[in-house]
Amino acid sequence: MKFLKFLLVGIFFGIVLVKSEAVSWYRIFEMFKFQSFHMYGIIGSAVTLGIIGLFFIKRFKVKSIEGNPIALAPKNKSIARYILGGTIFGLGWALAGACPGPMYILIGAGVFPILIVIAAAMLGTFAYGLVREKLPH
Repeated sequence: MKFLKFLLVGIFFGIVLVKSEAVSWYRIFEMFKFQSFHMYGIIGSAVTLGIIGLFFIKRFKVKSIEGNPIALAPKNKSIARYILGGTIFGLGWALAGACPGPMYILIGAGVFPILIVIAAAMLGTFAYGLVREKLPH
């Protein structure tokens, strides 16, 4: 019962992504070929809403559901981590046709070949854990 609210929000988020075609391989393919604005519009809307949300959290000192102040950890300003990590993430996204969140939504939508991609993503995460200390951060 404690996690019911998270399950409901996840189901709602999944429905929104399916209905907006954000989990569609064809939409992602169009995006990487710069043939359609659709995915850029979705991503841009999400970034804009995130900026507005963070502004209100900081401005009005919004508290969490438990009543604790929301604290944002400072980010490392290293450029190499973002360029290298973003490139690897983008290549994986382009190859798989899905980023990590939609992979699980695709299971719910009945696209079971995505299980191969999830297994590969878990293997990649494990490999990252093995070499993390040797990578530029």
